[in-house]
Amino acid sequence: MSMIESVFARQILDSRGNPTVEVDIVLDDGIIARASVPSGASTGKHEAIELRDDDPEKFHGKSVMKAIHNIIDTIAPQICSYSVYDQVLIDRAMIDIDASTNKSNLGANATLGVSIAVAKAAALSLDLPLYSYLGGINARYIPVPQLNVINGGAHADNNLDIQEFMLVPAGMTTFTEAIRSASEIYHSLKAILKKNKLSTSIGDEGGFAPDLKSNQEAFDLLISAVSDAGYRAGEDIFLAIDSAASEFFKSNKYVFEGKKITSHDLISIYEEWVEKYPIISIEDGLAEDDWNGWKTLTERLGDRVQLVGDDLFVTNGERLRRGIDEGCANAILIKPNQIGTLTETLEVVEVAKENNYATVISHRSGETTDTFITDIAVGLNLMQIKTGAPARGERVCKYNNLIRIEEELGDTAIYAGKKIIEMWVKER
Repeated sequence: MSMIESVFARQILDSRGNPTVEVDIVLDDGIIARASVPSGASTGKHEAIELRDDDPEKFHGKSVMKAIHNIIDTIAPQICSYSVYDQVLIDRAMIDIDASTNKSNLGANATLGVSIAVAKAAALSLDLPLYSYLGGINARYIPVPQLNVINGGAHADNNLDIQEFMLVPAGMTTFTEAIRSASEIYHSLKAILKKNKLSTSIGDEGGFAPDLKSNQEAFDLLISAVSDAGYRAGEDIFLAIDSAASEFFKSNKYVFEGKKITSHDLISIYEEWVEKYPIISIEDGLAEDDWNGWKTLTERLGDRVQLVGDDLFVTNGERLRRGIDEGCANAILIKPNQIGTLTETLEVVEVAKENNYATVISHRSGETTDTFITDIAVGLNLMQIKTGAPARGERVCKYNNLIRIEEELGDTAIYAGKKIIEMWVKER
């Protein structure tokens, strides 16, 4: 069996120019695998802890050398006695060493970097594609992308409350066609913005970040861009949003478009939007601890729209089970760095699937060129992926990898397409 011979870690930069963790795993047969860890801007308060140094003289306090030293000095001596195929045992060992409920001792950025690198090394050792190692012979669904083409909220310096306005090319027959359509619409959108003398500068995830008269105007721009590119809104292309509502929840009110409103008011706005536009997914429509509001939102829109918990669930099995018990949301966003190990990520996915909650694998706003989430998406047949606009290298590398995987799978590949709608929408 291939044994872990050594572990090394270094500090690199993410897509926002902030430091993050990169890990190398070296096996006794000479195989080397590498993983890097993303970082979020809009983060839920219940996420596992991303350990940073808080040294104002280095990277404005954002350096990650504490996490690096934890990998080299604490984790490495423990796991070098393991076979690389012992993923669960390795992850459990790190969880036990950390001994906290939120990875606050080792840092989720330390544990996740090691965990992903181990999985990559095991796949290389077996000469298997990573998605096949993760999912076996059943790995064949290519996910539908949610492409964030208009940025707001914490992802952009503009006046939009909604953090992400996304294209969902669920009406295409292959992933390759889906990305082509998204790219064409993205460039049509840029032309429309220019024509209307609106900014075409881009936010953290590659989407445009114009100042608009209202959040609703973003939908109108997207519908126009879809049409100008030669596609049909509601047939070929659908829309989705990530409200990131925790970001504008202040003193038990939602400060939305300059007004203080209740969760019921905000739900009514969503209902109006769903009636008017082909919106099929709303992520974090309400704040992370507004459980009563989430229950109402699910009762009123759960049969018509995918309601995704990100800050609500933070890839945490305990919070997901509470949501299932209380009837909150019908889907979960999967971000491995919210929980800190591959094993725990897979456990949460299993709970979601057992309870008919849809799963969407996601990048973070501070990304690297690591494409690991694409392999999780295909390996586990998650059917949906978020990884930004069809622009910026750290976003596009994920889409390009899915194009390659679709090509590798050949006739066995299935583009999830409208299955993502059929699996949960009972009424539209």
